[in-house]
Amino acid sequence: MSTEHTHTTPGWFDRALAAPVETGRVDVAGAEVTYRAWGPVGAPGIVLIHGGAAHSRWWDHLAPQLAEGRRVVALDLSGHGDSDRRADYSLERWAEEALAVAKPAGIDGAPVFVGHSMGGMVAFVAARLFGAELGGVVLIDSPVHARTPEEEAARRRRAFGPVKVYPTREEALAHFRFVPPQDSAVPAVLAHVAEHSMRPVEGGWSWKFDAAMMSRGGSEHLGADDPRCRIAYFRAEHGIISDAVMADMRERFGPTAIVAEIPDAGHHVMIDQPLPLVAGIRTVLAAWASEDRVAGLPT
Repeated sequence: MSTEHTHTTPGWFDRALAAPVETGRVDVAGAEVTYRAWGPVGAPGIVLIHGGAAHSRWWDHLAPQLAEGRRVVALDLSGHGDSDRRADYSLERWAEEALAVAKPAGIDGAPVFVGHSMGGMVAFVAARLFGAELGGVVLIDSPVHARTPEEEAARRRRAFGPVKVYPTREEALAHFRFVPPQDSAVPAVLAHVAEHSMRPVEGGWSWKFDAAMMSRGGSEHLGADDPRCRIAYFRAEHGIISDAVMADMRERFGPTAIVAEIPDAGHHVMIDQPLPLVAGIRTVLAAWASEDRVAGLPT
């Protein structure tokens, strides 16, 4: 899929990328974790958690659209983006990172975690570990209780082998691919994400993620049936979640979970159906805020 700028960017996309953004770093268990943040400091907020081998800038075009009256924070999990690498990785450690970043990045009160794919698995583990400290978790086409699509590709040697170095930035950009594969995309979003997925290294350019994170262990929390906080789930119509897997997750999430499908969306929903995803997240946040007002809780 070409990532060249041969398209006209939508107005909403240009406005989102022009929105003021702050950056920072937080030490979590010996690793510097970077983040980007939008919206008023000291407001209630959400933490956006990217998928495997992705990074915080997958959210650049969405986060400002969620930041009215709230603080929105997108982090680079360790081993991803501009954060430090570790000797080993786990969903539990990434969940700890997401919670540790929230307050220093400017969120007041219990944050809501929003996670895509592997990031949704991180959010679910966080709900199990820190449910009382969260306002809820929103999962986006996440295979809870299974390996991530990135791990499956690595195990089958379809992707994520030894990290390649390309002699030029343009050649690296030409090799950018989604895992799992996806042809549908808003061209401007695809180009933006691809351009920020590379870093200069000795001998040329390479990807920002640490391939070693694909060998992480599993988590006993993924098979649990007690999320320990509010939960919402967005399934992509053309994503990776089968009917059987969805039925299993519905049962484990419990009767109060919000479950909806994003029409005509591939697994990477923020790439091909970003505006419906924004609308869905806003709706969930509004519903939960109404619940809190009825209960007399701060919103």
